[in-house]
This record gives sequence, structure tokens and C-alpha cells, in this order.
Amino acid sequence: MKALLVAAGAAIMLAGCTSTNDVDEPVAAADPMSPLSAPGYMSMAASSDLFEIESSRLALQRSQNPQVRQFAQMMIDHHTRTTADLMAVARQTGMNPPPPQMLPPHMDAMARLQSAGPMDFDAAYKREQIAAHQQALMLHQNYASQGDMEPFRMAASRTVPIIQSHLDQAQMLPDYAPAPAPMPAPAGAGERGR
Repeated sequence: MKALLVAAGAAIMLAGCTSTNDVDEPVAAADPMSPLSAPGYMSMAASSDLFEIESSRLALQRSQNPQVRQFAQMMIDHHTRTTADLMAVARQTGMNPPPPQMLPPHMDAMARLQSAGPMDFDAAYKREQIAAHQQALMLHQNYASQGDMEPFRMAASRTVPIIQSHLDQAQMLPDYAPAPAPMPAPAGAGERGR
């Protein structure tokens, strides 16, 4: 009788350990806005690209410095391509990516640039480009090494050297607008009464 009770108790304990659900559920859901999850990475990378494009369009309108203008055009060209690469990877993995939108930190940086005065614009643009590229570099490096989806890790790896190059070039940008060329003196200036 004692053996029967021990066997029945063991059967009840084992029954409590089995699952009645045939579907394996994840232990913990990943945070979709984590920079290491594909959706979070995609949102942050797209926001970064959009900031680079829009701030550089503004630089083309407001800067008179040829170096700044050349850098700005390169930002538009390169970040348009990195966005296209990111969206292509998303579609290949079955995601339907929404159009890129700027996240609040990038919107704040854009507002700072828009409010910069004419003499301060180049320095403000340089500052914002350096900060944005430092953040983007960390985002892409971290996702490339620890991200949750291989196709996005590969895209991040392809983007890292581009961002590093941009950061290096942004640090070399001048902090000031070039002085306007002096106006030539009108013909005959300095001559008195003919």
C-alpha cells in the first residue's frame, strides 16, 4: 500500500511538470525597440539616415563653404543608398518597413540646425554631423556584432566603414563660413578730379 501511494504521488508530481500546451511559447518577448532587435535597429538606422539627408539638404541651402557643401551632397548620396539597402534587407526578410521617420533626438538636432544663424551654421552642422555619426557608428557596430537577425547584421557590417569614413571627414570640416572675397575697387577709385 505504501508503494502504491508513493507511485501515485510521483505520478501527480510528474503530471504537474508537463505542459498542456502543444505550442512552445517564447520565454520572454524581445523588446521590438531595442537597438539589437531588427525592428528597433531598422527604426533607429532609418532615422539616422533621414537626419543625415535632411540636415545635408539644409546645408546645401544655407552653407556657402564649398567643403561643407561637398560633404553635404555626399551625405545625401550615401545615406540614400544605405537607406535603400536597409529597406531591401527588410523586404527580403519578409518585413514591410514603413517609410523612414526621424526619432525625437534627430528632430531636436534638426531644429538646432534650423535655428542656427548664418555665421554659425557651418559650425552647428559640423557639430551635429559628428554627434550623429558617432551615435550611428555605435548603433551599426553593436548590431553587426550582437543583432538578432543575420541579414541585418550583414547590412550593419556593410554600413560601419561608410559611417566611420563620414565621421572622419566630418571632424575635418571647417567651423566657419569662408570670408567673402573682397570687392574690387571701382575703376578710377582713388583718383581725384580729372
